[in-house]
Amino acid sequence: MPAPTPPGAPAPPSADDVIQAAERARAGGDTSRYPGTLTARQRLDVLLDEGSFVEDGLLAGALPADGVITGVGMVEGRPVAVIAHDFGVKAGSWGELTCEKQIRILERADRDLLPVFYLVDSAGGRLTEQMGFFPGRRGASKIFQLQVALSGRVPQICCLHGPSAAGGAYMPAFTDWVGMVEGRASMFLASPRVAEKVTGERTTELEMGGARMHAEVSGCGDSVFDEDWEAVAAARLLLGYLPDDWAQRPAVVESVEPEEQDWTGVIPTDPVTGYDVVEVIDRLVDAGTFFEIKPDWAQEIVVGLARLEGRVVGLIANQPNTRSGAIHVDSADKATRFISWCDAFNIPLVFLQDVPGFMVGVAVERQGIIRHGAKLITAMASAEVPKFSVILRKAYAAGFYAMCAPGFEPRATIALPSAFIGAMGPEASVNAVYARKIADIADDDERAAFVAARVEEHRSEINLLRMASELVVDTVVPGEELRAELAVRLRHADGWTRSAPRRHHPVSPV
Repeated sequence: MPAPTPPGAPAPPSADDVIQAAERARAGGDTSRYPGTLTARQRLDVLLDEGSFVEDGLLAGALPADGVITGVGMVEGRPVAVIAHDFGVKAGSWGELTCEKQIRILERADRDLLPVFYLVDSAGGRLTEQMGFFPGRRGASKIFQLQVALSGRVPQICCLHGPSAAGGAYMPAFTDWVGMVEGRASMFLASPRVAEKVTGERTTELEMGGARMHAEVSGCGDSVFDEDWEAVAAARLLLGYLPDDWAQRPAVVESVEPEEQDWTGVIPTDPVTGYDVVEVIDRLVDAGTFFEIKPDWAQEIVVGLARLEGRVVGLIANQPNTRSGAIHVDSADKATRFISWCDAFNIPLVFLQDVPGFMVGVAVERQGIIRHGAKLITAMASAEVPKFSVILRKAYAAGFYAMCAPGFEPRATIALPSAFIGAMGPEASVNAVYARKIADIADDDERAAFVAARVEEHRSEINLLRMASELVVDTVVPGEELRAELAVRLRHADGWTRSAPRRHHPVSPV
């Protein structure tokens, strides 16, 4: 028999009260001020297999789910952990229980090795609950500690639907991929209002930290989408290229023929004429499988995941259409992070070289091109997944090294018949070697003839046949046979293993 309620005490909630509280929590917050957006639960409906979601902490706090939905669901039959902020509940802000719910699901992801999806839409911490979310052992810092602990262990994929402000901006930054919704998503460490107080700058949220800025300028965003559902659908698609955790390998699926197979005129013979390297990629990979990463940032290099006869590969390709494909500071960083990501999740790497080298000049030296280039070379040299280097046309100077030269132990260096490898391009090399002689020739025609003859000598001395005869190049194939060549070499590498630990890790350049 239940104990009687003391006089004046509120009656305990009835079963109906609890059911109604759960219904209010599932209804979420007020989204009427944000027309055109999906609610947090609608976003989860797009992400997860129907009927697969099991929620934790539904009745936390006095607010609906305390402003964050956490739990486990399925994506194409694969269990995943989810965190979805509800902007309709105090702008998705974090309090003590909001943090605790996120910590608990991340701890479960770490324990059970579950991929994590973050649907971020939060104005930051609740200053009215500062002691709950900010300084303690189970506050926001614990969330970030767990994200770092999960990095390289399980995929972490973020869709940014609205703001991610102040310290909370680091939640997307610690994930593997960030898709941002145009016009609504933003990331910044201080709001425009705070920035004006501190620095005197006047700006807007989108100018300071909007989707286009981060996708095109800072590199913090990966792709921009017009609608909520598009970002979530892309995140769901991306998981298909990744294993569940670091100890597994991506699934192999049925092969599909490439979108294009005619190589005629794709790569110009003139080494300085631009072309779109994505046209090469379209002829190599299974149709419709190229998932480009950071397509709008550092466009002189192209990176992305694709399938080649059903096997997932990571592609790193110089882009001759942009800055001649020379490696700049940002493109070095872009490739570095992508290589590290692929190596973490056992994805073989294919380098497509058409590179005049690293960019030179006062500006890039001041930006630290040597330091950034060293990070790229460190990541490439440290990667233990199978690596394949393809020389499409030119491979000059340290760019050849950074794109996986033979000294960095690719499984094979494959060249197209148009390939040329050298410390410099022939013209630059002749000018360097014969600068004084060329300057001493007064007649223009005689000077041009002298330079042309020396260039031809250089080309004949350092030619593709010689490179192959001295084992710099393993094989030469026409474009039409490159896909098949790579596919059979990938199959032969299926049994690859990692080396035994010899140190904690290399010391990365700054």
